Amino acid sequence: MAKETDLDDVWVLSLNVLQNGAPLELNDETRALLLRTAQQVAMSQQDAEDALLSLPSATALLREIRQRIREGSRRISKAENRVEELQEKGDLNGAQQVIRDLLAVEVVPVYREHAQILLDELTGLAEVLATGRINPNLHERQQLAVLAQRIQQGHPLELTEDLRDLLRRTAPTAAITESETEEALKSPEGAEAIMGMILSRFRESERRFLDSMYRMTSLRDSGDIEGARQQMRDVLAVEVVPQYRRMAEEQLRGLDSPPPES
Repeated sequence: MAKETDLDDVWVLSLNVLQNGAPLELNDETRALLLRTAQQVAMSQQDAEDALLSLPSATALLREIRQRIREGSRRISKAENRVEELQEKGDLNGAQQVIRDLLAVEVVPVYREHAQILLDELTGLAEVLATGRINPNLHERQQLAVLAQRIQQGHPLELTEDLRDLLRRTAPTAAITESETEEALKSPEGAEAIMGMILSRFRESERRFLDSMYRMTSLRDSGDIEGARQQMRDVLAVEVVPQYRRMAEEQLRGLDSPPPES
């Protein structure tokens, strides 16, 4: 968290100095920030210390730090979007390669760490796909999606106790009752059906919420607050997944709140 805070702070400093034209004041606090963040974007301490000997070189240092943050952030964001697309298609090998390609060029440690965590998760999901065994350290719904993909590849669903426990935990998140779940868990076919229900409900809920958010935002920005509210009311009229009900309720409360004083 300290690294992320430093990068946020130096980014604000770079906007003030490089974009808004504010003077760079080389006080002790600023020097310390530039020294820390230079190392956090994979620059040597000696290079940073040398740069801080003059205002022009310190400004160049700030510019280089900003550039590395911007490029690293853009790369990781683009990679995450591509990974999500490939995961939805069931291409875990392709998703892993996207992150390997990122790690081959990324130098900023905080972005490398984030990428490595993502690669480890993808590797774990690939193992679930290959073996059908649940991994307690991985995202539960993502594992269900992988198991559904495994079934599509022709592998039978092995109704282990780990899978039963996983379905018992995830079924309530999709508004499936305990009695429905226990009945489904009496057979592999029932477990497969409830797995599909969990995944389809989340897909439908996400699509419905995002579409409604788009319409709500457009209506709100055009001044039609009542129309914007109705978008979230329409979601709540049909939504059963608790997570998306909470999200819709939060948006509705935000629209009902008085605007902040100027």
